[in-house]
Amino acid sequence: MSRLLLNRTRTLVPKLLRIGSSSEILSASYSNNSTPINFGILFVPQQEAWVIERMGKFNKILSPGLNFLIPVIDKVKYLQSLKEIVIDIPVQSAITKDNVTLKLDGVLYLKIFDPYLASYGVDDAEHAITQLAQTTMRSELGKIVLDSVFRERESLNIAIVESINKAANAWGINCLRYEIRDVKLPEKVQEAMQMQVEAERKKRAAILESEGLREASINKAEGEKRSKILVSEANQLEQINRAQGEAEALMRVAKAKADSISLVAESLKLNKGEESAGLFLAQQYVNEFGKLAKTNNTVIMPGDISNVNSMVTQALSIYKTLNRNESTEIKSQTESN
Repeated sequence: MSRLLLNRTRTLVPKLLRIGSSSEILSASYSNNSTPINFGILFVPQQEAWVIERMGKFNKILSPGLNFLIPVIDKVKYLQSLKEIVIDIPVQSAITKDNVTLKLDGVLYLKIFDPYLASYGVDDAEHAITQLAQTTMRSELGKIVLDSVFRERESLNIAIVESINKAANAWGINCLRYEIRDVKLPEKVQEAMQMQVEAERKKRAAILESEGLREASINKAEGEKRSKILVSEANQLEQINRAQGEAEALMRVAKAKADSISLVAESLKLNKGEESAGLFLAQQYVNEFGKLAKTNNTVIMPGDISNVNSMVTQALSIYKTLNRNESTEIKSQTESN
Protein backbone atom coordinates (compact mmCIF):
# COMPACT_ATOMS: atom_id res chain seq x y z
CA MET A 1 0.00 0.00 0.00
CA SER A 2 2.76 2.40 0.92
CA ARG A 3 4.65 1.63 -2.29
CA LEU A 4 1.55 2.41 -4.30
CA LEU A 5 1.11 5.83 -2.66
CA LEU A 6 4.77 6.61 -3.23
CA ASN A 7 4.51 5.78 -6.93
CA ARG A 8 1.41 7.96 -7.25
CA THR A 9 3.17 10.97 -5.67
CA ARG A 10 6.14 10.55 -8.01
CA THR A 11 3.84 10.65 -11.02
CA LEU A 12 1.94 13.69 -9.72
CA VAL A 13 4.97 15.96 -9.35
CA PRO A 14 5.68 16.41 -13.08
CA LYS A 15 2.01 17.00 -13.76
CA LEU A 16 1.84 19.78 -11.14
CA LEU A 17 5.00 21.37 -12.53
CA ARG A 18 3.60 21.35 -16.03
CA ILE A 19 0.45 23.10 -14.81
CA GLY A 20 2.69 26.00 -13.62
CA SER A 21 1.92 26.47 -9.90
CA SER A 22 4.79 28.63 -8.66
CA SER A 23 4.74 27.43 -5.06
CA GLU A 24 4.83 23.79 -6.07
CA ILE A 25 7.51 24.42 -8.65
CA LEU A 26 9.78 26.18 -6.10
CA SER A 27 9.18 23.54 -3.46
CA ALA A 28 10.11 20.72 -5.80
CA SER A 29 12.84 22.43 -7.80
CA TYR A 30 15.82 21.88 -5.48
CA SER A 31 17.78 18.66 -5.30
CA ASN A 32 20.38 17.50 -2.82
CA ASN A 33 23.07 19.46 -4.74
CA SER A 34 21.32 22.80 -3.88
CA THR A 35 20.60 23.55 -7.53
CA PRO A 36 17.08 23.62 -8.97
CA ILE A 37 15.89 20.79 -11.17
CA ASN A 38 14.94 21.95 -14.62
CA PHE A 39 11.31 21.13 -15.44
CA GLY A 40 11.05 23.80 -18.12
CA ILE A 41 9.66 26.62 -15.99
CA LEU A 42 11.79 28.29 -13.28
CA PHE A 43 11.30 31.31 -11.04
CA VAL A 44 14.52 33.10 -10.07
CA PRO A 45 14.32 35.06 -6.78
CA GLN A 46 15.25 38.72 -6.56
CA GLN A 47 18.99 39.48 -6.10
CA GLU A 48 20.03 36.08 -7.39
CA ALA A 49 21.70 34.96 -10.61
CA TRP A 50 21.42 31.41 -11.92
CA VAL A 51 24.14 30.19 -14.27
CA ILE A 52 22.77 27.85 -16.98
CA GLU A 53 24.79 25.28 -18.89
CA ARG A 54 23.53 23.60 -22.05
CA MET A 55 25.00 20.22 -22.65
CA GLY A 56 27.89 20.96 -20.30
CA LYS A 57 28.72 24.38 -21.78
CA PHE A 58 27.87 27.82 -20.45
CA ASN A 59 24.70 29.12 -22.05
CA LYS A 60 23.30 32.10 -20.16
CA ILE A 61 22.52 33.69 -16.79
CA LEU A 62 18.91 33.80 -15.68
CA SER A 63 17.61 37.10 -14.33
CA PRO A 64 15.04 37.34 -11.49
CA GLY A 65 11.50 36.37 -12.41
CA LEU A 66 9.95 33.81 -14.78
CA ASN A 67 12.33 31.90 -17.03
CA PHE A 68 11.89 29.04 -19.52
CA LEU A 69 14.45 26.30 -20.13
CA ILE A 70 14.67 23.13 -22.16
CA PRO A 71 14.39 20.17 -19.81
CA VAL A 72 17.27 17.70 -19.70
CA ILE A 73 19.36 19.77 -22.14
CA ASP A 74 19.61 22.91 -19.94
CA LYS A 75 20.89 22.62 -16.40
CA VAL A 76 21.17 25.11 -13.53
CA LYS A 77 24.86 24.77 -12.67
CA TYR A 78 25.54 27.61 -10.18
CA LEU A 79 23.47 29.86 -7.92
CA GLN A 80 25.06 33.22 -7.15
CA SER A 81 23.66 35.72 -4.64
CA LEU A 82 23.98 39.37 -5.64
CA LYS A 83 23.42 40.59 -2.07
CA GLU A 84 26.17 41.81 0.21
CA ILE A 85 27.81 38.77 1.77
CA VAL A 86 29.41 38.68 5.22
CA ILE A 87 32.26 36.23 5.83
CA ASP A 88 33.81 35.61 9.24
CA ILE A 89 37.59 35.40 9.04
CA PRO A 90 38.73 32.90 11.69
CA VAL A 91 41.37 33.61 14.32
CA GLN A 92 44.92 33.50 13.03
CA SER A 93 48.41 34.41 14.20
CA ALA A 94 50.42 37.27 12.75
CA ILE A 95 53.81 38.78 13.53
CA THR A 96 54.29 42.55 13.56
CA LYS A 97 57.34 44.43 12.36
CA ASP A 98 58.75 44.54 15.91
CA ASN A 99 58.39 40.73 16.25
CA VAL A 100 55.27 40.60 18.43
CA THR A 101 52.94 37.66 17.79
CA LEU A 102 49.25 38.59 17.67
CA LYS A 103 46.06 36.58 17.38
CA LEU A 104 43.28 38.35 15.57
CA ASP A 105 40.15 37.75 13.55
CA GLY A 106 37.95 39.88 11.35
CA VAL A 107 34.84 40.30 9.26
CA LEU A 108 34.86 40.65 5.47
CA TYR A 109 32.04 42.25 3.47
CA LEU A 110 31.93 41.46 -0.24
CA LYS A 111 29.56 41.45 -3.21
CA ILE A 112 29.46 39.54 -6.51
CA PHE A 113 29.31 41.83 -9.53
CA ASP A 114 29.94 39.21 -12.26
CA PRO A 115 28.20 35.83 -11.73
CA TYR A 116 30.07 34.28 -14.69
CA LEU A 117 33.53 35.04 -13.23
CA ALA A 118 32.40 34.04 -9.75
CA SER A 119 31.29 30.67 -11.14
CA TYR A 120 34.13 29.86 -13.53
CA GLY A 121 36.98 32.08 -12.29
CA VAL A 122 37.55 30.20 -9.03
CA ASP A 123 36.51 26.81 -7.71
CA ASP A 124 35.27 27.88 -4.24
CA ALA A 125 34.92 31.65 -4.04
CA GLU A 126 34.21 31.86 -0.29
CA HIS A 127 37.16 29.65 0.62
CA ALA A 128 39.44 31.55 -1.76
CA ILE A 129 38.40 34.92 -0.36
CA THR A 130 38.87 33.69 3.23
CA GLN A 131 42.38 32.43 2.53
CA LEU A 132 43.25 35.60 0.64
CA ALA A 133 42.01 37.77 3.52
CA GLN A 134 44.10 35.82 6.03
CA THR A 135 47.29 36.00 4.01
CA THR A 136 46.74 39.67 3.23
CA MET A 137 46.15 40.49 6.89
CA ARG A 138 49.37 38.71 7.91
CA SER A 139 51.27 40.53 5.17
CA GLU A 140 49.96 43.97 6.14
CA LEU A 141 50.59 43.41 9.86
CA GLY A 142 54.20 42.51 9.10
CA LYS A 143 54.73 46.03 7.75
CA ILE A 144 53.81 47.92 10.95
CA VAL A 145 54.79 47.85 14.62
CA LEU A 146 52.53 46.88 17.50
CA ASP A 147 51.57 50.43 18.49
CA SER A 148 50.41 51.18 14.95
CA VAL A 149 48.04 48.20 15.00
CA PHE A 150 45.84 49.99 17.54
CA ARG A 151 46.53 53.52 16.38
CA GLU A 152 46.12 52.93 12.62
CA ARG A 153 43.45 50.22 12.54
CA GLU A 154 41.34 52.12 10.00
CA SER A 155 44.22 52.52 7.55
CA LEU A 156 45.12 48.87 8.08
CA ASN A 157 41.58 47.81 7.14
CA ILE A 158 41.72 49.93 3.99
CA ALA A 159 45.07 48.43 2.98
CA ILE A 160 43.69 44.90 3.41
CA VAL A 161 40.64 45.72 1.24
CA GLU A 162 42.83 47.15 -1.52
CA SER A 163 45.08 44.09 -1.50
CA ILE A 164 42.12 41.68 -1.62
CA ASN A 165 40.48 43.54 -4.51
CA LYS A 166 43.60 43.22 -6.64
CA ALA A 167 43.04 39.45 -6.78
CA ALA A 168 39.27 39.21 -6.20
CA ASN A 169 38.30 41.38 -9.17
CA ALA A 170 39.42 38.56 -11.48
CA TRP A 171 36.84 36.35 -9.73
CA GLY A 172 33.96 38.78 -10.25
CA ILE A 173 33.94 39.68 -6.55
CA ASN A 174 34.30 43.15 -5.05
CA CYS A 175 35.50 43.45 -1.44
CA LEU A 176 33.57 46.33 0.13
CA ARG A 177 35.25 46.58 3.53
CA TYR A 178 37.18 44.64 6.12
CA GLU A 179 37.02 45.08 9.87
CA ILE A 180 39.53 43.72 12.38
CA ARG A 181 37.34 42.46 15.19
CA ASP A 182 39.50 41.23 18.08
CA VAL A 183 43.22 41.59 18.69
CA LYS A 184 44.71 39.36 21.38
CA LEU A 185 48.18 40.04 22.74
CA PRO A 186 50.49 37.70 24.65
CA GLU A 187 50.09 38.03 28.41
CA LYS A 188 53.61 39.36 28.96
CA VAL A 189 53.21 41.96 26.24
CA GLN A 190 49.84 42.97 27.66
CA GLU A 191 51.33 43.34 31.15
CA ALA A 192 54.22 45.40 29.78
CA MET A 193 51.80 47.66 27.91
CA GLN A 194 49.71 48.08 31.05
CA MET A 195 52.81 49.04 33.03
CA GLN A 196 53.77 51.47 30.28
CA VAL A 197 50.32 53.04 30.37
CA GLU A 198 50.46 53.39 34.16
CA ALA A 199 53.95 54.90 33.97
CA GLU A 200 52.78 57.34 31.31
CA ARG A 201 49.83 58.36 33.46
CA LYS A 202 52.08 58.86 36.50
CA LYS A 203 54.46 60.88 34.35
CA ARG A 204 51.64 63.10 33.12
CA ALA A 205 50.35 63.52 36.66
CA ALA A 206 53.84 64.50 37.87
CA ILE A 207 54.22 66.94 34.97
CA LEU A 208 50.84 68.50 35.69
CA GLU A 209 51.67 68.77 39.38
CA SER A 210 55.06 70.37 38.69
CA GLU A 211 53.48 72.78 36.22
CA GLY A 212 50.89 73.68 38.82
CA LEU A 213 53.59 74.32 41.44
CA ARG A 214 55.57 76.36 38.94
CA GLU A 215 52.55 78.45 38.03
CA ALA A 216 51.77 78.93 41.71
CA SER A 217 55.34 80.04 42.49
CA ILE A 218 55.34 82.35 39.47
CA ASN A 219 52.06 83.87 40.53
CA LYS A 220 53.35 84.27 44.09
CA ALA A 221 56.57 85.91 42.86
CA GLU A 222 54.62 88.18 40.54
CA GLY A 223 52.35 89.14 43.42
CA GLU A 224 55.29 89.91 45.70
CA LYS A 225 56.98 91.87 42.93
CA ARG A 226 53.85 93.86 42.28
CA SER A 227 53.38 94.44 45.98
CA LYS A 228 56.94 95.71 46.38
CA ILE A 229 56.55 97.97 43.37
CA LEU A 230 53.36 99.41 44.78
CA VAL A 231 54.99 99.90 48.20
CA SER A 232 58.02 101.61 46.65
CA GLU A 233 55.79 103.81 44.52
CA ALA A 234 53.78 104.69 47.58
CA ASN A 235 56.95 105.52 49.55
CA GLN A 236 58.27 107.57 46.65
CA LEU A 237 55.01 109.45 46.38
CA GLU A 238 55.00 109.97 50.14
CA GLN A 239 58.55 111.35 50.07
CA ILE A 240 57.69 113.61 47.15
CA ASN A 241 54.62 114.89 48.93
CA ARG A 242 56.58 115.38 52.15
CA ALA A 243 59.37 117.20 50.30
CA GLN A 244 56.86 119.35 48.49
CA GLY A 245 55.16 120.11 51.78
CA GLU A 246 58.44 120.98 53.49
CA ALA A 247 59.50 123.12 50.53
CA GLU A 248 56.14 124.85 50.58
CA ALA A 249 56.49 125.41 54.31
CA LEU A 250 60.01 126.77 53.92
CA MET A 251 58.86 129.06 51.14
CA ARG A 252 56.06 130.36 53.28
CA VAL A 253 58.37 130.85 56.29
CA ALA A 254 60.91 132.60 54.10
CA LYS A 255 58.19 134.76 52.61
CA ALA A 256 56.91 135.59 56.05
CA LYS A 257 60.42 136.53 57.18
CA ALA A 258 60.96 138.58 54.05
CA ASP A 259 57.67 140.34 54.62
CA SER A 260 58.54 140.98 58.23
CA ILE A 261 61.97 142.29 57.27
CA SER A 262 60.40 144.52 54.65
CA LEU A 263 57.98 145.85 57.22
CA VAL A 264 60.83 146.48 59.64
CA ALA A 265 62.81 148.23 56.93
CA GLU A 266 59.86 150.42 56.05
CA SER A 267 59.34 151.21 59.67
CA LEU A 268 62.99 152.19 60.13
CA LYS A 269 62.72 154.69 57.31
CA LEU A 270 60.03 156.56 59.17
CA ASN A 271 60.68 159.21 61.84
CA LYS A 272 62.08 157.82 65.05
CA GLY A 273 62.64 154.50 63.33
CA GLU A 274 66.14 154.26 64.66
CA GLU A 275 64.94 154.73 68.22
CA SER A 276 62.35 152.00 67.74
CA ALA A 277 64.98 149.69 66.29
CA GLY A 278 67.26 150.39 69.20
CA LEU A 279 64.47 149.60 71.64
CA PHE A 280 63.71 146.36 69.78
CA LEU A 281 67.37 145.32 69.77
CA ALA A 282 67.67 146.06 73.46
CA GLN A 283 64.64 143.91 74.21
CA GLN A 284 65.99 141.08 72.08
CA TYR A 285 69.34 141.32 73.77
CA VAL A 286 67.85 141.10 77.22
CA ASN A 287 65.54 138.21 76.27
CA GLU A 288 68.24 136.13 74.60
CA PHE A 289 70.68 136.74 77.39
CA GLY A 290 68.04 135.64 79.86
CA LYS A 291 67.52 132.35 77.94
CA LEU A 292 71.23 131.64 77.96
CA ALA A 293 71.40 132.28 81.66
CA LYS A 294 68.83 129.51 82.34
CA THR A 295 71.13 126.67 81.18
CA ASN A 296 73.52 125.19 83.71
CA ASN A 297 76.22 124.10 81.27
CA THR A 298 76.82 127.40 79.46
CA VAL A 299 78.83 130.35 80.66
CA ILE A 300 78.76 133.61 78.66
CA MET A 301 80.96 136.51 79.57
CA PRO A 302 80.06 139.60 77.53
CA GLY A 303 82.41 142.54 77.40
CA ASP A 304 80.15 144.85 79.39
CA ILE A 305 77.01 143.27 80.79
CA SER A 306 75.73 146.43 82.44
CA ASN A 307 76.30 148.68 79.44
CA VAL A 308 73.30 147.77 77.28
CA ASN A 309 73.32 151.21 75.64
CA SER A 310 76.74 150.60 74.13
CA MET A 311 75.52 147.33 72.59
CA VAL A 312 72.47 149.03 71.12
CA THR A 313 74.58 151.94 69.80
CA GLN A 314 76.96 149.48 68.17
CA ALA A 315 74.09 147.62 66.52
CA LEU A 316 72.58 150.85 65.21
CA SER A 317 75.89 151.96 63.73
CA ILE A 318 76.15 148.61 61.92
CA TYR A 319 72.62 149.07 60.61
CA LYS A 320 73.40 152.58 59.35
CA THR A 321 76.50 151.36 57.59
CA LEU A 322 74.58 148.61 55.87
CA ASN A 323 71.80 151.00 54.92
CA ARG A 324 74.30 153.48 53.50
CA ASN A 325 76.02 150.80 51.43
CA GLU A 326 72.69 149.63 50.07
CA SER A 327 71.74 153.19 49.02
CA THR A 328 75.10 153.62 47.26
CA GLU A 329 74.62 150.38 45.30
CA ILE A 330 71.10 151.36 44.23
CA LYS A 331 72.34 154.79 43.07
CA SER A 332 75.23 153.34 41.07
CA GLN A 333 72.91 150.85 39.35
CA THR A 334 70.53 153.70 38.45
CA GLU A 335 73.33 155.82 36.94
CA SER A 336 74.69 152.90 34.93
CA ASN A 337 71.23 152.26 33.45
